[in-house]
Amino acid sequence: MQRTSDIFAAGHYSPSTAKNYLTELRYLFSYYADCRPSQITYDQTVNYLIYLTKTLGCSRVKSKMAAQSFSFFFTHVLQKPYQVPGFLFPAREAKLPVSMAVEDIITILNAIDNVKHRMIISLIYSTGLRLQEVVHVKIEHIDSKAMCIKVVEGKGKKDRFVALSNNILIELRAYYLKYKPVVYLFNGTKKGKPYSCRSVQHILEKVLHTTKLLNKGYSIHTLRHSYATHLLENGAGLPAIKQLMGHHHLSQTMQYVHISTKHIGSVVNPYDVIVQGLTVKNK
Repeated sequence: MQRTSDIFAAGHYSPSTAKNYLTELRYLFSYYADCRPSQITYDQTVNYLIYLTKTLGCSRVKSKMAAQSFSFFFTHVLQKPYQVPGFLFPAREAKLPVSMAVEDIITILNAIDNVKHRMIISLIYSTGLRLQEVVHVKIEHIDSKAMCIKVVEGKGKKDRFVALSNNILIELRAYYLKYKPVVYLFNGTKKGKPYSCRSVQHILEKVLHTTKLLNKGYSIHTLRHSYATHLLENGAGLPAIKQLMGHHHLSQTMQYVHISTKHIGSVVNPYDVIVQGLTVKNK
């Protein structure tokens, strides 16, 4: 395992990816405890994945992550070819991501009394930042002259800039004077250390319970989807949204066209165009 950990460190993988992959590999090695890790075969990994899916009832996401961790181990540690068994992962249903109604966002923000907690949730909604990204925003990343925030090593280890709202900037200055954070914009229990992802999730979970919105399936990531959807509804173009969201492909951004009901409501129905020429039937 040490060799695997060293490769993760040298490859600059995100801490969460390294942690998840190493966990899945430990489960695999424990399952085949009578084998040395280097002696585990491709067929054994397939049988283990079938065990995860059929016997334990693990989700597609969980099983696929396990398969990807095995691919990493075979390819980078054992230096053997490995092809993720795609037949175990049929195409998932094309479900649209959930987006919050504007009224729900207002309700949520108004229900948060703690200045720091409200600032975190407001910043996520106003920038579309991912959970890992918002907790790692540093004070130096905020550019009040250019009115943007630099996202350093976001998903895929890519940097990008997101727009900074005038109102958010005003709130950030008030927040800074009150809490005086060090290094990171949002400190955890120790100054200079980032706020934890779990703590951010807990903020939203608590307020969803308070506002009786818990049954709507909202999460921190829903705020990101809502940001993009509301940008589109307010007239932003898809290329601009793609850049702000840090998407690799425009097809990822296109999902927000499907989420937005505002655009659906603005379409002129062809029946409404011809109805004037129709005769009324009484029978």
